[in-house]
Amino acid sequence: MKKILQLAPQTEAAAQVTLRLTYDLRKKSRFKAESTQGEGFGVMLPRGRILRDGDRLLDDSGRIVAVQAAPETLSSAAADDPCLLARAAYHLGNRHVPLQIGAGWLRYQHDHVLDAMVAGLGLHLRVESAPFEPEAGAYAGGEGGLSGHAHQDHDHDY
Repeated sequence: MKKILQLAPQTEAAAQVTLRLTYDLRKKSRFKAESTQGEGFGVMLPRGRILRDGDRLLDDSGRIVAVQAAPETLSSAAADDPCLLARAAYHLGNRHVPLQIGAGWLRYQHDHVLDAMVAGLGLHLRVESAPFEPEAGAYAGGEGGLSGHAHQDHDHDY
């Protein structure tokens, strides 16, 4: 099993290996994965960074490994009314649900309870398989990791 311990420097060199990873794996710093070529990898990166589609890593033999967001089961909620989208984003965010936001739609990891809530707000829902790239968050550093705010369970009384 090859090891990956670091991000690759930005380069135009082509990746020799690809890891297709779900969001749940990409937000971990330590995990095992198999490349699209069938090779096993142990990933041990510094904590606090979420891997994004297109990121590049270096394995212990110096090869560039591309990160690809894997398709997963997602719920997409759409509305023509921006206020409906804002309400849904508010309620999902209040539950600390990672959200991918686009023009006229929101996407989150499929959950039938959240689907019922969002549909009850008046949005149109569709369950689909797609890569998931949620917002990094207001406290994310330039690299997509957390900086300056350790989020703990607490009430938002502001």
